[in-house]
Amino acid sequence: MDSLSSGSEFPDDGAFRREVGDVLAALLDEVDEIEADIDARLSPGNLNVVFEDDDSTFVLSQQTPTHELWLSANLRAWHFRRVDGVWRERDTDEPMLELLSALFSEKTGLRVGFSAG
Repeated sequence: MDSLSSGSEFPDDGAFRREVGDVLAALLDEVDEIEADIDARLSPGNLNVVFEDDDSTFVLSQQTPTHELWLSANLRAWHFRRVDGVWRERDTDEPMLELLSALFSEKTGLRVGFSAG
């Protein structure tokens, strides 16, 4: 599947991977600022967040073939594509940062708002 047929905003896989790397690094910085028992780790193409109170994990990972970011959290999955410069859930059109903010707020009991991405 090429970027045109997939509806991707990225001209190629390299551009997608660079953008995802930047987004995940920015999100890691914001997660690190949350005053909760969270262990966040970044590896190439993946951001893993472990909530130490119950060992639950949120994983945000790049999917290069589809130029998507996939989120696994609370036994659910979401798939995000960048549309007009904004990462949006492909089925609901919900902005990724709004969804992440709600999930982290619910999980930590704190008011969390993400702006990276």
